[in-house]
Amino acid sequence: MNREDFEIFKSGLIYLDNAATTMKPNSVINAIVDYYTKYTANAHRGDYDNSLKVDQEYEGAREKVRKFINAKRLEEIIFTKGSTEAFNMIIFGFMSNFLTKDDEVLLTKGEHASNILPWINLSKKIGFTIKYANLTEDYEVTIENLEKEITNKTKVIAIAHITNTIGDVRPVEEIGKLCERKKILFVLDATQSIGHLKMDVQKYNISFMGFSAHKMLGPTGVGVLYGKKELLEKIVPMEYGGGMNETFSSSGEYTLKKLPARLEAGTRNIAGVIGMGAAIDYLNKIGMDKIHQYEMELKKYLIEKLSAIPNITIYNKNNKSGVLLFNVGKYFSQDVAIYLNQFKICIRAGNHCAKMLQEVICVSNTCRVSLYLYNTKAEVDKLANALKNQDKILDTVV
Repeated sequence: MNREDFEIFKSGLIYLDNAATTMKPNSVINAIVDYYTKYTANAHRGDYDNSLKVDQEYEGAREKVRKFINAKRLEEIIFTKGSTEAFNMIIFGFMSNFLTKDDEVLLTKGEHASNILPWINLSKKIGFTIKYANLTEDYEVTIENLEKEITNKTKVIAIAHITNTIGDVRPVEEIGKLCERKKILFVLDATQSIGHLKMDVQKYNISFMGFSAHKMLGPTGVGVLYGKKELLEKIVPMEYGGGMNETFSSSGEYTLKKLPARLEAGTRNIAGVIGMGAAIDYLNKIGMDKIHQYEMELKKYLIEKLSAIPNITIYNKNNKSGVLLFNVGKYFSQDVAIYLNQFKICIRAGNHCAKMLQEVICVSNTCRVSLYLYNTKAEVDKLANALKNQDKILDTVV
């Protein structure tokens, strides 16, 4: 689908590591180049044409994000370096003043490091308890398993919409309703879902959410923190400097600007923000439902092909995303990845930044294929054909 829009595929590359990052269409690259070659200036700093053009594009991208996730207000969209920064802002800027030692935070062992390590760090300082909801036999999250862990001390549920390992799609609408009934804050990691599924933060009752542009066809180094306005107002800024203050004086007095500027200190990644806006345009033009349907058809084909090959173990056949985990017989996952590289086939190998998951699936390293809109059945065929020659894996490595 739309492969002609991606210059990189002219090299014959077979890129199956989209959960790590996605390729960039020409329209995104052109938008970034245009900023650097036609109207470079800082944002919200000048009174001349170039600067006003930058302001228009920068704030225009904010509006595109707002519509894309169906946020109620423009000031609920904060530009960050990516989802990692977004979650650190949520956890250290808000939760550090919200949680007490008697509270509980509910996670799962399938979460990415960005949605576990900051919680662990803060829990060591405050003393609150982190609980992990059990996963099903298919390593999925259910409302029933979440409810079993909820007590009157539970203040936050923080999970991914789609995990980067098992790739299970969580029932976020039902979780949002549960959180509303129980008066629990719902923190969503949308990093893996934002470029694959429709997002509606109002429908899902999301309190806070983070995602990165580079996993939705956009550039690296830019992302979004979403939060309900009344919650964002309570975040203590992690950075102080230009652009986020109204006044300051030698007496030590200062006042900060209103949202979103208050949480966007300094010069932001302007080109990245503009590129993210172009990525949203591109995704909207295709349609999120169409993208997801295509991925599921390709995933079905991938499973059929790999299941027909001896000695391949698939761990997550039943999930509803384009992520597939597998291992090849006795071979170490990195050895498989190195072997496939000679065919210009790119997959991920290792623990995929979800090191707790091995406690659940009892496997520390796996191979991961993650599909996207530009992948094809022909690429799946080439992957399958390469894996049929398993006896050649070690010959390549050594």
